[in-house]
Amino acid sequence: MDDTALLVDGMTCVHCERAVTAELERLPQVEGVEADATSGRVRVLHSAPLNPAVVAEAIADAGYTLRSSAERPRG
Repeated sequence: MDDTALLVDGMTCVHCERAVTAELERLPQVEGVEADATSGRVRVLHSAPLNPAVVAEAIADAGYTLRSSAERPRG
């Protein structure tokens, strides 16, 4: 399973965290999401590579902006 760290602009509360989490969890390869509105960081655990454009679209659908992402393969 791989781990991708995202930096998301605009999250300010628990509702924001839930909205981003819900949209990302709709992606078939996503196994888990941890969002922190205070830092703007989102951790995504996934079983197959994520398409950056699809991730950005999911975050936009939640009402936020993806600032950056970095995949960290796990062995």
